[in-house]
Amino acid sequence: MEDIRYKGDFEIENIPSLKDKALRINLNKDIYGTFAEIGAGQETVRQFFRAGGASGTIAKTMSAYDKDFSDAIYGIEDDKRYVTEARLRKMLNHEVNLIEERIGREKHPNKIFFSYANTVATIDFAKKYKGHGWVGIKYQVAPDQEYNDIVIHIRFRENDARLQHETLGKLGTNLIYGAFYKYNQPRKLLRYLYDHLDKDQLEIDTINFSGPVFENVDNRLMSLQLVKNGMTDAVMFAPDGNNVLPARVLYKKNILALRGSFRPVTKVNMDMFEKSYEMFIKENKVDKEKTQVIFEITLSNLRAEGEIDEQDFMDRARLLCSLGQTVLISNFQEYYRLVEYFSQYTRNRMGLSMGVNNLIDIFDEKYYRHLSGGILEAFGKLFYKDLRVYLYPMENEDGTLTNSENLKVHPRMKELYKFFKYNGKVVDIHDYDPSILRVFSREVLQKITSGEEGWEEMLPEGVAKLIKEKSLFGCETEEVLR
Repeated sequence: MEDIRYKGDFEIENIPSLKDKALRINLNKDIYGTFAEIGAGQETVRQFFRAGGASGTIAKTMSAYDKDFSDAIYGIEDDKRYVTEARLRKMLNHEVNLIEERIGREKHPNKIFFSYANTVATIDFAKKYKGHGWVGIKYQVAPDQEYNDIVIHIRFRENDARLQHETLGKLGTNLIYGAFYKYNQPRKLLRYLYDHLDKDQLEIDTINFSGPVFENVDNRLMSLQLVKNGMTDAVMFAPDGNNVLPARVLYKKNILALRGSFRPVTKVNMDMFEKSYEMFIKENKVDKEKTQVIFEITLSNLRAEGEIDEQDFMDRARLLCSLGQTVLISNFQEYYRLVEYFSQYTRNRMGLSMGVNNLIDIFDEKYYRHLSGGILEAFGKLFYKDLRVYLYPMENEDGTLTNSENLKVHPRMKELYKFFKYNGKVVDIHDYDPSILRVFSREVLQKITSGEEGWEEMLPEGVAKLIKEKSLFGCETEEVLR
């Protein structure tokens, strides 16, 4: 049965077989390059050898399994590790340089060179670690053009090393084919990486495009596509706009997370962050030097009328980046899933900074009906970890405050809440700024979109200026209109 791919509600298209993809590359007389695969056999290049016609495409294939040989070829990493992005990029650069040195342009003026590489660790014998790796390609699309890079990080989900090898080979073939024939449609290139693969086999949690053909590609937007397409549950990007590997950022760290819409980020958001951070780093088990702050936006907060508003997402991303924050985009509607995700990378203390309404929602049973153990199962996963909630107060219409002492949850949840409160899992933020308690993102957004005045002072320093300069959230200033 032929594989098909859905293009729209009613359109379908045939998916080229792996052999057809490899053969098309092999029969292109101009494409010429090398394969360097470490850690999972030479499964990608095998697809090209088996397809036929590989002699015109493959300059060299190698697999430097021995660490001493690998170090002699590519050098020694500062951290002495081999399955890293830095190692992959060294492999790609080294192999491309060799092609340029050994294949003269005078004799081959039309050749477009490439180097494909991967460095992976497959599942261990105890099946405790499923394995992960870095995969990438450095290539040209014209002989006189600079090189382009596509670098991805993967996590294996299969429990058999042989199957992981085969999965990697399929992914590599899809990547090489997409790099040459779908580079002008990076979103399709991204989706087509899963041709002949299932999301249960492989997770892609980081991707970065660079080079002349990708100069208009925003890697933050590509990051969003990974979550939107179900390729991973969460992606992370740094203030510089590039996707970063969550494992690298979170490994063995104390984590303080703030969830919000940040539409836009307000003085309340930053006050909540600053005050909870001051409390968090004073905890006995928290090392300030090993603490990571995460601003998290869930996919559900990115939806507008059932669809993800990508421009709206980009507006929020720009603002958070301007404040120097690391951002996590997740598919975790429930907090316990966020904490479980962090727990993959660290056993150190975690903190959640939130407002009163968020905490009330946590104690709402309707969010846990899909769990066999209901809310008790969720709370076991949430509070069993070394976790503390830092609660920012809410000012009521009559001027009174709601905090952890007088917060009201559903009567059935009252004793459960008291249990966590008594055991110090929920603590109040006391040193807050009372003058900004009535600042709400939704009201600021309404003022911006309607052209009202007075919203600027509700935002952190520099944010209002950026909104006006970049016309974010539909902001139209006189300068823009002119």
